[in-house]
Parts: sequence; structure tokens; C-alpha cells
Amino acid sequence: MTELSVTSLLKKAGRGEQEAYQKVLPKIYDQLRSLAYNNLANEYHEHTYSKTELVHEAYLKICKYDRIEWQDRTHFYAIASKCMRQILIDYARKKMADKRGGKQQDLTYIDNMVRQEKEASNLLDLDAALQKLESFDPRLAEVVEYRYFGEMSIEDTAEVMDISVSTVKRDWAKARGWLYKKLNNQP
Repeated sequence: MTELSVTSLLKKAGRGEQEAYQKVLPKIYDQLRSLAYNNLANEYHEHTYSKTELVHEAYLKICKYDRIEWQDRTHFYAIASKCMRQILIDYARKKMADKRGGKQQDLTYIDNMVRQEKEASNLLDLDAALQKLESFDPRLAEVVEYRYFGEMSIEDTAEVMDISVSTVKRDWAKARGWLYKKLNNQP
């Protein structure tokens, strides 16, 4: 798979050519599964989403972006990482709502339940912190989204954001520090 062929197919798909969408999925599927694996690895082990489901959900969400002008494969993966973040955050919100009386299920081990609720809560806390970060520095939040949810390299993040590698490194360090303080309730 060459970057040129993927980019070419993505651009055709962005112009609304359905055949291109069908051809590009097999070429990008492994990378999307890798993104899904990394995102789900950050979740709890009993997560009911599988890698395949997360990839398919993200791909369906991407397909709804009609007439998008894909710059290249990196741009596509950046959008895919945003979609996966949205899907996982929505799932965590649903889990927390279920915990408060939605679908009540008997669980055999109390620690299993506590871990699931804590992990969903942690993801929601991260999302809330990212939203606060985005309100005063959108670029830092975007770097975190690409690096954490998209598992993008520093170089790919720099490319998709059209900034230098050293700027991404600085922003990544700043954002991690800020999030660490925020998530650990430090002033």
C-alpha cells in the first residue's frame, strides 16, 4: 500500500465517489484496527466494544462526512482518531448513565464493577479536562487528541497540523503537564 494510492482514493471518496470508499477500506483497515486496539487498551478489559466494532463505527461515522477534501492519509487518520474519541466518550457516558439506574445488571465481583465505573469515569474526566484545555488553547487539545486517541507519531501530528515537529513536542509536553495537574486536582 503506497501513501499515494491511499491519498488518491481518499480524495476520490471525499468527492463523493462511493466506489473509492469501498476500495480504500481494505487498504486502511489494519491501521484503523491498530488505532482501535490502542484506544481500547486504554479502556478497561471488560469493555464490550471490540476492535472490529470500533473500527466499523468510526468508518461509518467518517463516511457520513460527505464531500470532505482529504489532504492525505495522515489527515484521514486524524479524523478517524477524533471519531474514535467521540465514540468512546459517548460509550463511557452511557456506561455512567447505566450505573446510575439505566440497565441494572447483577455482577458477580464487586471489584469488576468498581473498575468498570472508575475507568469510564476516568475517560469522562479526561474528556472534560480536554474540553477545558481546548477552551483556552485549542492547539494543545488537538495535539493530545491526535497523540493519545489517534496514536499518531509526533511527525504525523506535525504534518496534519502543519506545524513543526519541535512545536508538537513542546505542545505535547505542556498539554500532558496541564492534564496531569488537572486530573490530579492540583492548582
